[in-house]
Amino acid sequence: MTLAVVHTLDNKTPETDQDQLEAIAQSDAWFAGWLKRAVPEQGRPVLDPSTQRLLACVPEQSVEDLAEIVKRAEAAQKEWRRMTAPDRSEILRTWQNLVVEHSEALARLVTLEQGKVLSEAQSEVRSAMRYIEWFCEEARRAYGRTIPAPRGHQQMMTIQQPIGVVAAITPWNFPAQLIARKCAPALAAGCAVVAKPAPETPLSAMALADLAHRAGVPEDVFAVVTGDPVTLGAALCEHETIRMVSFTGSTAVGKSLMERCARTAKKTTMELGGNAPFIVFADADLDKAVEHLMASKFRNSGQTCVCANRILVQKSVVPELEQRLLQAMEKLRIGPGLHDGVEIGPLIHQAAFDKVSGLVERALEQGARLLLGGQGDQELSLCYQPTLLSDVRPDMEIFETEIFGPVVALTAFETEDEALALANDTPYGLASYVFTQDMGCAFRMMEDLEYGLVGINNGVLSSAAAPFGGVKESGLGREGGSEGLSAFMETKYVNFDY
Repeated sequence: MTLAVVHTLDNKTPETDQDQLEAIAQSDAWFAGWLKRAVPEQGRPVLDPSTQRLLACVPEQSVEDLAEIVKRAEAAQKEWRRMTAPDRSEILRTWQNLVVEHSEALARLVTLEQGKVLSEAQSEVRSAMRYIEWFCEEARRAYGRTIPAPRGHQQMMTIQQPIGVVAAITPWNFPAQLIARKCAPALAAGCAVVAKPAPETPLSAMALADLAHRAGVPEDVFAVVTGDPVTLGAALCEHETIRMVSFTGSTAVGKSLMERCARTAKKTTMELGGNAPFIVFADADLDKAVEHLMASKFRNSGQTCVCANRILVQKSVVPELEQRLLQAMEKLRIGPGLHDGVEIGPLIHQAAFDKVSGLVERALEQGARLLLGGQGDQELSLCYQPTLLSDVRPDMEIFETEIFGPVVALTAFETEDEALALANDTPYGLASYVFTQDMGCAFRMMEDLEYGLVGINNGVLSSAAAPFGGVKESGLGREGGSEGLSAFMETKYVNFDY
């Protein structure tokens, strides 16, 4: 089977990817000013995954620099928390409006540093805007409560107060959305934030912070640090002034950070790895199942924590689903994210490519059947072809591992009980998906799936209005919804005797 490919090397490709940033600057005056102020000529390199050329440099900050930033954040937070909730809300509303105004520049920046196709980057920026919008409204709803007193002449109540200075550590796969999902509620609650974006994608965080400052958030209340990720991450977790760490990333790194946070009894929210089952029963609407599987699996070239990973299909419809998937996947176009019509961009770096390639090779050695793809693109070194595997068994590495690439791995099952057992047979519990027209089955699966997120006949789950997070080794706490604001607040109990 062949795949449509959009090649990157042509006469119009600029010599350096820094020219791409300049092209954005020519169409957006704010971006031009930010680029000149914030992006140094020398520093820590940021590469364009499509070309692996130098895109820009960012400051290489030290532990000593971080300590000074945290000190200033602590001082600034005292004033920020005293501001009324409606006033903070208005500042966040202005931030949201600025993100909307400069959304095209932000989206192109996301594509350049992350590699995802432009349409997906535009969608990500809209999602970031919606999180800021949601939490600018939630800022007004940090409610306490009155508790009936057991004795006369008493009044018992609770109030909600910001936890203090917060560290937000974000990954490379959604560099704009996750900054908004963590930092907007923290700021709405009255916290100061020190954000440490992934070293692969720091520019989006820096740009969003600059827009927040333009909106009225004091610079010391929302700071972005860049430098060695291991050193800075450890320092944030161990700094006594930091009262909370919000992290999104791998389970292994999350566990390490939690150990460090425990030394100073920090609060943590952890959104960690996943291994999402996508269960298709024989009675499902197969057209809808394929449509939503494509949306879930191939978003960001398969590099999402809620990505459909283990595709469990009732045995009687496996052949039909294979054919429908083949027809859909053959139409996918791969290439650089800024090219028109591209749907699959590069993986983030060589290590990610090697992981996906190795998982597919070992699955084939273990008896999986290759129906499409199975290799990298010859022209675009970090692009892996959309790949369809069937006859994947539960004892294969690819079944047990979060693939993080554009690979569909089909596993057959016979009964509902077998599907549930296969789905829950993992230490992870972030997202899960079920496609069936039997509402009894749907409710049973909803109850018994050991996951924080369940999609019933729906493969796209994320919403600013809904709580997002996992169970088991997929994390602690929730982001988004009303839970997203309360995560950054402490409940204080007050007892009046009069």
